[in-house]
Amino acid sequence: MNGATPPPRVAVVGANGHGRWHRRVIAPLHAAGRLRLVALVDVRPVEDEPDAPVPPGIGVFTDHRAMLAVSRPEVVVICTPPHTHLPIARDALAAGADLLLEKPPVLSLAEHEELTGALAAAGRVAQVGFQALGSAALTALTDALAAGRLGTVSGIATVAAWQRPDAYYARSPWAGRRSVDGRPVLDGALANPLAHAVMQCLAVAEALSGAPPWPTAIEVERYRVRPIEVEDTAVLRVRFRAGPPVLAAVTLAAEEFVAGEVVVTGTAGRAVLEYPTDRLRLPGDVVTRRVPGRRGLLENLLAHRADPAGATLIAPLARTAPFTALLDALRAAPEPRLLDGDLVDVGGDGGERVRHLRGVVDVLRRAAERGRCRVSWRCRGRCRRTARSWRDRGRRQPECKHRPDSSGPHRTDPRIPDPRRSGQCRSSPTTATFLHTVHIDSRKSANLPFLVTAEPPPANGKNRCAESSPPLR
Repeated sequence: MNGATPPPRVAVVGANGHGRWHRRVIAPLHAAGRLRLVALVDVRPVEDEPDAPVPPGIGVFTDHRAMLAVSRPEVVVICTPPHTHLPIARDALAAGADLLLEKPPVLSLAEHEELTGALAAAGRVAQVGFQALGSAALTALTDALAAGRLGTVSGIATVAAWQRPDAYYARSPWAGRRSVDGRPVLDGALANPLAHAVMQCLAVAEALSGAPPWPTAIEVERYRVRPIEVEDTAVLRVRFRAGPPVLAAVTLAAEEFVAGEVVVTGTAGRAVLEYPTDRLRLPGDVVTRRVPGRRGLLENLLAHRADPAGATLIAPLARTAPFTALLDALRAAPEPRLLDGDLVDVGGDGGERVRHLRGVVDVLRRAAERGRCRVSWRCRGRCRRTARSWRDRGRRQPECKHRPDSSGPHRTDPRIPDPRRSGQCRSSPTTATFLHTVHIDSRKSANLPFLVTAEPPPANGKNRCAESSPPLR
């Protein structure tokens, strides 16, 4: 139509893998004339996507800089490995584009601050790919909190139990890696596949406080069932300057599937939000109900470009600063503890082989309900005591019947940690090193409200997590 504003030009950097999901989102918007897809970028040949075929005349590139010079997009969707986000984002901002940046947006507070400065200097905006924040079910939950239906909230927790086969960790050179070429990647359960569960909890904490919830202390236990560099199972506890703590208990080695539950506990009842399916149960509800409706992040970004005052961004970069603080804690944390032997069941062949951590869902649910990083497992084999903590708190316990000279799995399989050393049995007074505590400095930097400093495990045998604030209930 003559005189009409042309639709914004959009490009996708990282068109394969999860980028295909973005292409499916873009396809109907392109067909409706709400945007114009002008370019796809990937270092590999662009894969076919039946639900989002490449439109005629679309530029296909292997280098994002060449694409920016030729196609001159106004919006760039960045869906590349996390450690490449910042340099690509800087180039796109210098070319005058707004960003839809996949999560995690960056991997440290220093990078967060640098990107914040680049956005301000360019006069552009960035939306981060936490799409569950656009859920009407999350809005219904926060509305219920504001109306006092839960009373005084004492805790926020999430439990998510997924399964990933061996092929998942072979999907790319950075899969399951802590760093690549000296640059952090952090492709673990907390930073990547189950990051949405953590971010939903932070969104609830934000609704309670009325501002992004700045952490004061972060406690994390991390485990793995494969020879990877990051966690596939973790318990994370976050305390804030004000408001209840957040507890995230997650795994990618589950025996049974738990889509992802965000549990908010208050004096008047408990609410449960299953964030991947938008199912919600509030105090007084007879059944769990699905709350339909999600605002798409790309559509929201386009609306914000057209009317910044009338369309607030759902997931602006500033809202994700607390999440980035958690990543700083993970960067400084020791290598995750390897669990093996009779704690793990293995099934399937080749790339479809899976590893199940026995009893993991029950353990994670208990951790979430108690609000503590006190992960416990059944000590199998010859030990007569059960449900022992993996972490040795330095207290003398009744003697475990595991003996250094005994037969059995701990003796014959060197991959299985000695129970008295691993903390499965607490008969040794030594302090385990796989609980990591980070305290947040209250000083302010130029653009961020806090700085992170890592603190090593205490040398006096005491466990900060178990001595910290009271459980959720």
